[in-house]
Amino acid sequence: MTLLILGLALWWGAHLFKRVAPAARAGMGGQGRAMVTALLLVSLVLMVIGYRGADGAFWWGRSPALVGINNLLMLVSVYLFAASGMKTAVARRLRHPMLWGVVLWMLAHLLVNGDAPSLVLFGGIGLWALVEMAVINRAGPWVPPVGKGAKMEIFALLGTVLVYGAIAGVHYMLGYPAFG
Repeated sequence: MTLLILGLALWWGAHLFKRVAPAARAGMGGQGRAMVTALLLVSLVLMVIGYRGADGAFWWGRSPALVGINNLLMLVSVYLFAASGMKTAVARRLRHPMLWGVVLWMLAHLLVNGDAPSLVLFGGIGLWALVEMAVINRAGPWVPPVGKGAKMEIFALLGTVLVYGAIAGVHYMLGYPAFG
């Protein structure tokens, strides 16, 4: 569990560094971006290794109903990521669509993974997303992005289906059947 927690701490620190110390981050220039990217990659590796090797209490497991709810939440989560990047109508109405996608991702995974390592991993990243939203909101008012047109709405939906399918495929390859 130590590697998992260390990975989460690096994830939090690398993401929040820009928000809590903007002058220090800006002073690093392009090297700062490379450093943050490296820290995020290391944090992901630590979280994956830590999660796969962690043991802990088990409270609940998968059921057909929870798997169905999980899949629906994941579909919406992936769409929110796409909507954020493509400046769709949702991104123009909802502040932080990508971070809300992370929160839905967390809830979806906690529905079907009721063990301590899952609570640490998914809960830790979901809590980070909520803290990140609060920090960003405190920094100033929101200016909705300019939309890119109806074509981007279609691309976001198509991209969501493709990425969702790829995510499900990777889960199956790793031994986690996404559809029950």
